[in-house]
Amino acid sequence: MSAAFGTVAALTASTIGPAAVFAAENESANTKSAVVLGEDESLLSGIPGQGLLSVEQATEWMSKPEVHQELQIDLPKGIKAALGNVFIPADNPMTRAKIELGRQLYFDPRLSSDNTISCASCHNPAEGYGAQTRFGVGVDGQEGGRNSPVSYNRIVSQAQFWDGRAATLEDQAIGPIANPIEMGNTHDACIADLAANPVYKLQFNKVFEDGISIENVGRALAAFERAIVTGPTPYDFQKDLDTFETVFADDLEYLDEEPELKEQYDAIKAAIEKHPMSESAKRGMKLFFGKANCTACHAGANFTDEQYHNLGVGMEVDQPDLGRYEITKDEKDKGAFKTPTLRNIALSPPYMHDGSQETLEEVVAWYNKGGHPNKWLSDKMKPLNLTKQEEADVVAFMKEGLTGAFPKIQTGRLPL
Repeated sequence: MSAAFGTVAALTASTIGPAAVFAAENESANTKSAVVLGEDESLLSGIPGQGLLSVEQATEWMSKPEVHQELQIDLPKGIKAALGNVFIPADNPMTRAKIELGRQLYFDPRLSSDNTISCASCHNPAEGYGAQTRFGVGVDGQEGGRNSPVSYNRIVSQAQFWDGRAATLEDQAIGPIANPIEMGNTHDACIADLAANPVYKLQFNKVFEDGISIENVGRALAAFERAIVTGPTPYDFQKDLDTFETVFADDLEYLDEEPELKEQYDAIKAAIEKHPMSESAKRGMKLFFGKANCTACHAGANFTDEQYHNLGVGMEVDQPDLGRYEITKDEKDKGAFKTPTLRNIALSPPYMHDGSQETLEEVVAWYNKGGHPNKWLSDKMKPLNLTKQEEADVVAFMKEGLTGAFPKIQTGRLPL
């Protein structure tokens, strides 16, 4: 489809309705396009061009049928083991066009009441997709009461926020817009601003049959956030070696007689050489899965059980944050908060739901002592009796062994 035809279609949408144009332009976009999240650099690189995004540029790109094809999702090494946990609502399939719209919205401060706060203000790629402040900071410098959760690997997670109050990423995405101490806007005002922008109006009409709505803002943002996936870590490569040596333990000394196995073994070792861990980190890995009992909660490919636990954090005050209890009103949930992923955890200090622990060293020391005693303390919290060296080794593993690459992302390139 030519750029000229795309422009005509965009103008026609205002006269015959976006639904009809949406159906016509997306008729050929029914087949799925395979993509590995975190590896396909074009997915988050923005619409080609320089400077602010114009109507003409958006029209040309959005006129391509392939950007409207539903994506068949795969995950990169490491997190790929959680492929069975991928959650994409049936009414919000991922497409390149939707992800690109969500990318723009994520970095655009125009979603806030005073044009100063974007999603990226509290979930900044440069700060591990979190914010390196104790609490999130919103309009007029207002502070919330909780640390900013990271916004990557959300594709394998359903309930969102520290207390799980949002059932889906779509619900979570629109919450901060109307929160008076975050973006301080209203949903109606946000939608009015977006509708007044011809670039956004064009894209919403191309991506969604019903055009601009706050629900579709949430859908676009969620599609973008699901595309932010971490790459393989040194642990993932070390795990390959450990698995191979366990499975073929009786055959290792005879590998010269098995050329295919020998080639596989050598390839695994070569990959480890490119993604090394120190001896301290290797010791920490064994402790992590053993004596330190980290996997009691930080389990699975994304190193989280997606459950809620009271660790005793913040429970020493007279009126503590009761976390999950405020949602469920279940006594056992008092002071319980969602287990965060540990992938790339070293890149997003401070830690815990209240940002009270500045370093991973403090976090491990907290677990080692068994947390702060209280009536609702998780039964998984017990003194670990780790030595100082063992504590240091566990920290080394989290810093070295669990840090992988983030996908390359265009943080600018927003609509005029």
